[in-house]
Amino acid sequence: MKFDIDAIDLSILRALQKDARLSHQELSERVGLSPSPCSRRIRILERKNIIDGYSARIDERLLGFAMNIFVSVKLERQVDGCLAIFEREINLCPEVVDCWLMTGTRDYLMRVSVRDLDEFERFLTARLTGIKGVASIESAIPIRRVKGGMARLV
Repeated sequence: MKFDIDAIDLSILRALQKDARLSHQELSERVGLSPSPCSRRIRILERKNIIDGYSARIDERLLGFAMNIFVSVKLERQVDGCLAIFEREINLCPEVVDCWLMTGTRDYLMRVSVRDLDEFERFLTARLTGIKGVASIESAIPIRRVKGGMARLV
């Protein structure tokens, strides 16, 4: 469901995307509102789930997760039961940091974050291939990230 938001809401969202740690006072100054109406707008954006949380961007490499691997999975059958089993099992895998149900020739695309190829091999052989209904797996190792970000707020 799409919500109509005005220019001030967009300004609030842009500022929070850049720095979610802004105090309400700092944010209100940046968007040209007093703190109370600014806080009220933030609560409304949160209630509508336009703002669905706050987090810190962490450089995974500095914590030892040197490899990101994109893994696409094809299931034997794309029916509700098989999808539910796969999704339940994937949610138990800490190595999988992103997972999307896809259109096209593959059913799922995942980003797997691991320390090295040995850890990826263990994930692949001990976890992923053991999930009921997995028909085939294809992986790709990216060389470097060229662009990253969030949806552009116009």
